[in-house]
Amino acid sequence: MKSVKVFICALSFSLLALNVQQVNAQCAMCSATAEAGVKDGNTEANGLNNGILYLLAAPYIALAVGGYVWYKKYRRKNVDLNMGKEKFHLN
Repeated sequence: MKSVKVFICALSFSLLALNVQQVNAQCAMCSATAEAGVKDGNTEANGLNNGILYLLAAPYIALAVGGYVWYKKYRRKNVDLNMGKEKFHLN
């Protein structure tokens, strides 16, 4: 049963990976401004690219900060695990 699930997942992933279409990720106005800016030597295109990178990085930074806070808040300190034959309980 496990091999069937792995096969279905692999087949689904390969079909999704093979069905790639090229799309334009910018609106027409942004694309025209960026292209014209690059041709004229303007720095608006650099600002547009920096803005895209900022928007891309923001969720990852928020997730990293949340993970760090969670780790600091819930990690156990000075836990003695020499319990002999007693049952091990984490709570």
